[in-house]
Formats: sequence, structure tokens, C-alpha cells
Amino acid sequence: MKKTKQINVGGVLIGGGARVSVQSMCNTKTENAEATLTQIKQLAAAGCDIVRLAVPTERAAEALKEIIPRSPVPLVADIHFDYRLALIAAEAGISKIRINPGNIGPEENVRKVAEACRTRKIPIRIGINGGSLEKPLLKKHGGATPEAMLESALGHVRLLNK
Repeated sequence: MKKTKQINVGGVLIGGGARVSVQSMCNTKTENAEATLTQIKQLAAAGCDIVRLAVPTERAAEALKEIIPRSPVPLVADIHFDYRLALIAAEAGISKIRINPGNIGPEENVRKVAEACRTRKIPIRIGINGGSLEKPLLKKHGGATPEAMLESALGHVRLLNK
């Protein structure tokens, strides 16, 4: 088995020989802090170690300031389109951030997110899917192929490791 790098997500160790952790995602609107907290607590009671939240708006990002201190488990902010939402989530104390490089904007935006996370020791998950690959990669590979997704992921790993 390949050795993986271990990371810490709000006290839950992932990789590097750690036990398998259970993660789920809320289907509430994160802006509704009370409904989101209720669902987080239900997921934790069912055995979830980590819960991911959609953060599609500034109101959702701001709600994290109320949600995070009351959550029984570490939370992941799922960020699309607006890198500034990741910056708000980092400032609020999120345990991990998921970005999709194909829709987060130019390299400069990714660097800002990386720096905010690096200074706070927040891990970043690079989420890749065929629906949001960068246009040049789609053209190069003739569509949303596994090779295009791999090239996108590896390119962003290199960027984040700079």
C-alpha cells in the first residue's frame, strides 16, 4: 500500500496510517445556522467525524462564524467560484477548505487562498470534476477525460506547494 501524507482536520487525522474517517455533507442552506447545526449534530451522532458545508454566498461564509464554535465535529467549507468566501471561512476558523480549481478563478486567487490556509494550518482539498475543468485542458484533451482531470489536479498541487 502506498504511504500517504497525514493531515490534521480539526483534530481528526487523515492518511498516513490513520483510521478511516467518515465524512458527510449537510444539505441545508448554510446561511440557516440553526438548521445547519441541527444537521451537523445529527450527522455526528450517526458517526460522522467531519462534515462538509456548501459555502456558495457571502451570507453562508459569514454564518460559519456562528456555526464553527458550536459544531461537535470539524467542518469543511466547500467553495466554488468566489475565492473570497474561502478567505472568510479561513478567518472564521474552518478546519478544511475544498476548492475546485477550474472555477475558483485565476492563479492569483488560488495563491491568496493558499496563503490564508498556510498561515492558519488549514488543509486544502482539491476537488476536480468534469463539469468545471479549465477550458484549455478541455481543448487539449478533447473533453473532460481522466487525463484532463489528472493534469488539472496535479497542476494545482504544484501551485499550492509553491
